[in-house]
Amino acid sequence: MSLADLLAIMRRRWYFMVPLTLLSLLAGGYLYRTIPVSYESQSSVTLLDSTAIADLAPTFGNPLSNAGGSLVVTADVLIRTLQSSDSAKELRTRGVTDPYTVGFAPQADSPLLTLSVTGTDRAKVLRETTTLTKFTGEQLKALQAASKVPAGYAVQTAQVVLPQTPVSQSKSRYQGIAAVVIVGFVGAFLLSILAEGVAVVRRRGRALAGYVPRRHRARPPERPRGVLVRRLDATTILTGYLVLAFFVPSNLTLPALGGIGTPANVFALLGLLWYLATWLGGRVLPAPGTRLPRVVMCGLAVAVLLSYLADATRASSHQEVLGADRGLIGLGVWVALVVLSSAGIQDRARLETLMRRLVVLGTVVALIGYYDFFAATNIADSIHIPGLNSSTAGISAMDRGSFTRPRSTTAHPLEFGGMLAILVPFAVHQAFDPVRRHAGALRRWAPVAIMAGALPLTVSRTSIIGAFIVIVVMVPRWKPQRRWAAIGLILGSVAGFKVIIPGLIGTITNLFATFLSNSDSSTQARTVKYSAIVPYLSERPWSGRGFGTFTPDLYFFTDNQYMLTLAETGAVGLVALLALFVTGIHQGGAVRRLARTETDRELGQAYLASALVALVISATFDALSFPMYAGMFFLTLGAGGSHLGFVRREAAAAHAAHAVRATDAARDLLAPPPASEARHPQLAESR
Repeated sequence: MSLADLLAIMRRRWYFMVPLTLLSLLAGGYLYRTIPVSYESQSSVTLLDSTAIADLAPTFGNPLSNAGGSLVVTADVLIRTLQSSDSAKELRTRGVTDPYTVGFAPQADSPLLTLSVTGTDRAKVLRETTTLTKFTGEQLKALQAASKVPAGYAVQTAQVVLPQTPVSQSKSRYQGIAAVVIVGFVGAFLLSILAEGVAVVRRRGRALAGYVPRRHRARPPERPRGVLVRRLDATTILTGYLVLAFFVPSNLTLPALGGIGTPANVFALLGLLWYLATWLGGRVLPAPGTRLPRVVMCGLAVAVLLSYLADATRASSHQEVLGADRGLIGLGVWVALVVLSSAGIQDRARLETLMRRLVVLGTVVALIGYYDFFAATNIADSIHIPGLNSSTAGISAMDRGSFTRPRSTTAHPLEFGGMLAILVPFAVHQAFDPVRRHAGALRRWAPVAIMAGALPLTVSRTSIIGAFIVIVVMVPRWKPQRRWAAIGLILGSVAGFKVIIPGLIGTITNLFATFLSNSDSSTQARTVKYSAIVPYLSERPWSGRGFGTFTPDLYFFTDNQYMLTLAETGAVGLVALLALFVTGIHQGGAVRRLARTETDRELGQAYLASALVALVISATFDALSFPMYAGMFFLTLGAGGSHLGFVRREAAAAHAAHAVRATDAARDLLAPPPASEARHPQLAESR
């Protein structure tokens, strides 16, 4: 279905489009007039250690102030106290009736707290912020008095930022108005498509009964060529998504949607809408044999919806509510990628075209990473697109040892390395594919060398683990000649890195050495976070706190996707996440098992390696929090289901053809010879 077809449908079903669109616009105008502008005021408070820190602590210890420590535990206790219902009641008696939040300051490792109050009366908000700031110090004193902490060991509060003049918060207001208008327009569009689909079904029924509509009796004129009338397919839609995902930095988003509103994600949602319109209009059916990835996505959707309900039933902050809403949008993006790549691609050649484009675009992103590494910069920071705002604070170039860690157009070097690690197997498969021998060795092997060579440049254990998994999974399945050549090439590459970039291999080796000896500060920091997240897991073990709510601004980085999934979606979400990884591994194994050619068997091994990489490295960073990595994972998951569907249909067709040939052969053996071929015995004349 082309864009011209969609416009024609909306024009024919104007009685849906016009009234519902006007109604949504009127509702948006009503909300604009009735919803007041909210204002927010903030202040910052830090905790100062006791005056007796230089003296030896007495034998009774200091369980609350933790003299000489980082005071982070003290700050966490204070935050929980201020968020309790008793504190809310006390503040209400002091005039703080508007919503307030208390949490750690963004990206602050010290005990620095941010207090904020949101309301519609600017003067009242300022007074309430002042009251909340004063109440914070009183609560800290009360906690220490209850613990009988001597005055010399008492922790003090100090105002770092005084209560600020309230500023208007129009973002949430416009978000609500935009949501009403979008829902109205999308609802009218889907109703129009549904009505068109019903009409198509009726016309087909009439055609089967012998009725031919008048417009079908004569040959319709040839349609003009152009962008609007050019037929769209899932490969074209996904190619547009890949271009936006790879070349628009993931921190640039639409202002009204927050961190999830990247242009690539918005385009994916529009692609899902296009597929639904095409499907409801009777123009396309889901590709047969590709149901598995969509079924496991339903399991993930159930887990996310359960966590959303769990977040609605607890006293969550405004930031957590917005995070849960963004989580639903992110789920819609992942569903769109899986549906388009698994159900929307009807031709295997188009699927292979998509995978080649994926490898080529990933190679370009890797080349940008080379520039970042050798130029010691972040090229993404110099990209500014009108209409898009940065959803995060500026990230300076990250160093490890004496090397700059590249991130290209991704949000973090870990995302850059993880994304390349799940794409390298497909580059290797395409390099060995005999169908592409005409492309030449340089075109086939350059993506492998560029992407694989970029992995060590990130100077991270995640990238090296991903590369190691790819080698362990793919190399042993090759023939001995290819296997030993690959091992020699890998060893030669390591030696080349040691010569070309002195110190890089030693730095990476030292990362693993300190990890194994438990002397790495990064590993120790993650271990501390594992114990800190346990209280949140015990509160809601099954449904979690809400998908998208455990943000670093309110809590802390988990650096582990499994721990983050447990905190946000509970045990149900963890099972759904593991089901995704197992499905990817199963699809790769099934493609390899059912394949009738060697190239298809290697393709199945590539899917298996990619899914196994995602399974393992998800324990090293919060993988699905990064939009580019998550998009590539779900796209390859759906593509694996699509490839499995094609291989299954080809195997079934081959089996059916073999059965037909066997039946024909058996019939020929059992059938009596024709009468014309019957031979009577002839008598020989005796002489």
